[in-house]
Amino acid sequence: MNLFERLNKGRPPPAEEQIKPPHDELIPAQKLLDWLQHWAKPTVSAREIRIYGPKSIRDRQSALNSAETLVKYGWLIPNQTHRRDRRVWQIVHKSIVRPTVAAE
Repeated sequence: MNLFERLNKGRPPPAEEQIKPPHDELIPAQKLLDWLQHWAKPTVSAREIRIYGPKSIRDRQSALNSAETLVKYGWLIPNQTHRRDRRVWQIVHKSIVRPTVAAE
């Protein structure tokens, strides 16, 4: 063991190694989840997300990707619609102080 290995033995890792950013798909989904906590209706459609949702996910693909991420983690349940091009989800309200996408 050389001098530098002995000096680094008791040190914490550098700051850039300690802070790991969340996965790219979780950031827009977390914004959608935060917004859904204040949504008054029991269901939400893709159209409502695009009109009233967070500005960063108002484009069609971001809205659908974020909603599908929330489906994957159990925060939204897909509903059957009478049109095949319409997307509607049931909102699952879990009793957590500050909900996160990855919390189950």
